[in-house]
Amino acid sequence: MPKVTAMKLPGLLAILSVVGLALSLSGCRYPKDSAAPAPSTTQPAPSTFRAGVVTEAPDAPDTRPLILCYGDSLTAGYGTEPGESYPDDLQRLLDAQGYHYRVLNLGVSGNTTKDGLDRIARVLAHHPAIVVLEFGGNDGLRGLPLDQTKANLSSMIDQLQHNGATVALAGITLPPDYGKDYIGKLNAMYPALAKQYHLRLLPFLLQDVYGIPGDMQDDATHATAQGNKQVAINVERLIAPLLKK
Repeated sequence: MPKVTAMKLPGLLAILSVVGLALSLSGCRYPKDSAAPAPSTTQPAPSTFRAGVVTEAPDAPDTRPLILCYGDSLTAGYGTEPGESYPDDLQRLLDAQGYHYRVLNLGVSGNTTKDGLDRIARVLAHHPAIVVLEFGGNDGLRGLPLDQTKANLSSMIDQLQHNGATVALAGITLPPDYGKDYIGKLNAMYPALAKQYHLRLLPFLLQDVYGIPGDMQDDATHATAQGNKQVAINVERLIAPLLKK
């Protein structure tokens, strides 16, 4: 039997390496009669999931003209539940009557006319069609100089009108203990502004609400949810000639 000579390990490894390289190179070549496949141009379908959450198409923008209610706690709905402010009731009234407007509540409790003037840029950014402007009660309750109150309201009205909004003005009054002269000056301020700027005027926002059992909160200052329904009726009557169907 022929004698088999054992090959040293380093030599064997070198031969196997060369053979393996040759096989791998030959396997990467395409046959002469076959062209390499063209790269795919098909884009993967967009996923409807992202990080485990189903992505949905955004809601269509609300293009209805905007009625913006701008004021203090009487507009904000102080002391009532969400959805019970007069702007909420106004939206429901307009919807029921077939008007296509969106009502936005930008009332902030405690605001004076100065606070309203400080926030006016936010209102202008909404580009409202109609603004129901209600300020002055907190100025009066704090005994602030009414000349400045009137100047602040004038500036707000002027900026709103220059921005293309139609302004409707809602006034307020004070309890008798604030004095006849001061109350008289406050009450006269709203008609004077309405005349100067050609505005529709509701002299007293709480008309048919103040003093009505169940319509006013215990503080005798703010309307209840029931009272806000009447306030919404008051405001709807105020702006009705400005609305279009």
